[in-house]
Formats: sequence, C-alpha cells, structure tokens
Amino acid sequence: MADENTTGEGNQPVATIAPETTQQDVTAQSAATAPNAPSGYQGQGGGRGRGGPGGGGGGRGGNRGGGPGGNRGGRDGGRGRDGRGRGGPMDDGGEELIEKLVHINRVSKTVKGGKRFGFAALVVVGDGKGRAGFGHGKAREVPEAISKATAAAKKAMVRVPLKDGRTLHHDANGHFGAGRVTLRSAPQGTGIIAGGPMRAIFESLGVADVVTKSVGTSNPYNMIRATFEALGDQTSPKAVAQRRGKKIADLLGRGGSQTAEADAAALTE
Repeated sequence: MADENTTGEGNQPVATIAPETTQQDVTAQSAATAPNAPSGYQGQGGGRGRGGPGGGGGGRGGNRGGGPGGNRGGRDGGRGRDGRGRGGPMDDGGEELIEKLVHINRVSKTVKGGKRFGFAALVVVGDGKGRAGFGHGKAREVPEAISKATAAAKKAMVRVPLKDGRTLHHDANGHFGAGRVTLRSAPQGTGIIAGGPMRAIFESLGVADVVTKSVGTSNPYNMIRATFEALGDQTSPKAVAQRRGKKIADLLGRGGSQTAEADAAALTE
C-alpha cells in the first residue's frame, strides 16, 4: 500500500509550490520581449522615465525629459535658467526707468568657519515724469541685493504733481525718525540744490529746479522716507479745484481774465 502525504490534524494533502521567480528573471524576460526599445522609454511608450540625452521622458507627451534638448532642464528648455533672463530697467508698461543707487551697507557675521558677509542696498527708481519710489534689498552678493531693491522700488512708486514739469507746486516739510527735510519750489534755472540721497530722488523724479534743506540725521534711510513724506503732501491747483468744485482761475485769484485762463490751462499734474 502506497504512503500518502498528510499534514495537520485533518490529514489534508500538501499543496505543490512553484519555484520563486527572481527579479533577474523578470528583467531578462522584459529584455527579451523588447530588445530594441530605445533608452528612456518604459514598455510601449508609457510611464514617466527620465529620458535619454535629449529624450522626451517616455509617454505623456515627452515633456519631462532631462537631456540637453529636453524641455525642462536643458539649455534650450522653456523653463531653464536661460529662459527667464532679466530685462533692462523698465516697468510693466515698457517705459524706461531711471535707477539711482543711494547706499550699500555691508554687514558681517562671525561663524565657526570665519566671517559671513551680507549686503544691503538702497535704490531710488523714477521715470523722470513725476513718478518715483524707493526700496531696499538684502543678499549675500551686491548685484542680487541691488536687483531686489530695484524690484521693491518699482512696486512702491508714487506720483507727485509737478509745476510746469520742472518744480514743485508749493513748499513742504517732511519728518521721519530723527530726520527733517524742507522742500521749496524754485524759479527756472535754479537747478537741484540738494545733497546726498535727496538729490537722487529729484533726479529720478524729473524735477529740474528745487531748493532743499535737511536737518537732523544723515541716515539715508530716514532722509529718503522724510523726503517722500514731504512729496506726498504735494497737491496741484487742478486737484484742489476738483475737490472744491471751483475753477483753477478762481483759486489763483485772477478773476476771469484771459491771462488767468491761459495759466490755468498750462497747469498740469
């Protein structure tokens, strides 16, 4: 009588187990199925492979390739570093701006390996037609700090009404921290009588004749903030006439004469 293989208490027959399939066998079988498949593709064109040199990275359009000709990471790629080059000093409207570097401050931090340097830049930007702004930026390198400050200044530009496009409409005083500034309109031919950071503001603003005086601190940050506070108080006869519901000639106190009307028509913001 033949012996039977049994296991456990229920005397069940033992199941036959097939030999294990190793990873090497699977790889060999895949290679045998598609021996001529190009590098960078998985199977029949699906998947998100890394791509060969210049390849497209498998299926799904092939836009994730990593080679020199791929769309992401190569020199000719649409999202590479060369694709977002920084343009010249222009605003969103394409108008050229005037950039003035006012101050650069270097700070150092002592660490275990030595000293670590950082730079802070203060920049004034204007279009020369009554718009100006200032900003500051910090970075480990000077060019990067200047670019950050320039971008901040472009976002913070304000419009200042000018008389005849060359001087201020009236005198103004500004105060910020320990800095106090006084701005006065001047006749034609006076020039810009200002020093330090204040001169950079008026040059970028487009002011040709102005007299200024700074009292107190010589900190460029406080001087610039005080100057912009004084410029923010500037108003034009046109704006005042619209607010009060009157004519510009009436505000100038010249009645309705032809000279007053001509002067009123010449006044622009």
